[in-house]
Amino acid sequence: MTIEELRERLARYRDEAVELGVPADEVDRWIGMVRPCAVLSTRQDGPVAARFGGPVLLPAGTAHPPFPHVASIDLAALPDGSTDLPLPRDGRLLLFAWPRDRGDLANHGAVVHVPAGAPTREHDRYAWDPHGIPEEREVADAFPQGELRVRTEPSLPYHYEVELPDGDLEPLPGFPHAEELAEEWESACRYLDLRGPLHLGGYADEEMVHLDPLAGLVSCAAEQAAAGAWGGGEPVSENVGDWVLLASWSPALGDVAAGSSVHWAIQRKDLEAGRFHRVFTTVYWNP
Repeated sequence: MTIEELRERLARYRDEAVELGVPADEVDRWIGMVRPCAVLSTRQDGPVAARFGGPVLLPAGTAHPPFPHVASIDLAALPDGSTDLPLPRDGRLLLFAWPRDRGDLANHGAVVHVPAGAPTREHDRYAWDPHGIPEEREVADAFPQGELRVRTEPSLPYHYEVELPDGDLEPLPGFPHAEELAEEWESACRYLDLRGPLHLGGYADEEMVHLDPLAGLVSCAAEQAAAGAWGGGEPVSENVGDWVLLASWSPALGDVAAGSSVHWAIQRKDLEAGRFHRVFTTVYWNP
């Protein structure tokens, strides 16, 4: 889907925002930030391009990440233009994450790219859980299972404020009506039926989203890298513009992880180089 087609999908959103009193030129500049997003869901439109769960097939010699397996994405099945990310053209992306906040800034997930035709070995689904903690198995056993179909949808910012060095907040630069625009976007996601449990690309969303979740992720990654707890000793940019949201997951896990949002992000240069071990994952959890 082209950018022009994505903007056409937003015609009602534009009209509704203008009716709220937001100047038309500001609405148009906001819409100018639209990004294509691959929405993966159980809806019956679009090709099958991913699945929740299933066998954990990792490249031979690759250890299972220390997190449960969430989903695998068939990159060759994604429609052209479904994201603006420099993804590999083929193979599978395996997503791993722990969907409950453990109260720290540590990395909560991993991504592994399995190239097409690469020899693989199947891992036990509990390979991430060597100690067999009952509560953690209960959470992982609640993960969804089954095929996901892909469709391309527009994505706009869900957040509307930035934090200043002194801790004060102000609207996104250049958008004095950012809060109204973001709130109307939240409504548009319902009447345009843009939601899905798993997204590739687009903007990050979570329950309390006045600030950009990607900015929070980058801050955590930089802090963990500075402490030597993540990043392998390599430099990590603190500039949000150097990062991209790779994927996001809104788990529907009932009481075991209600109110949870998972975001996987990576520096653009690392994504272009296929260095998926450099993905950093954060979880927002409001039980």
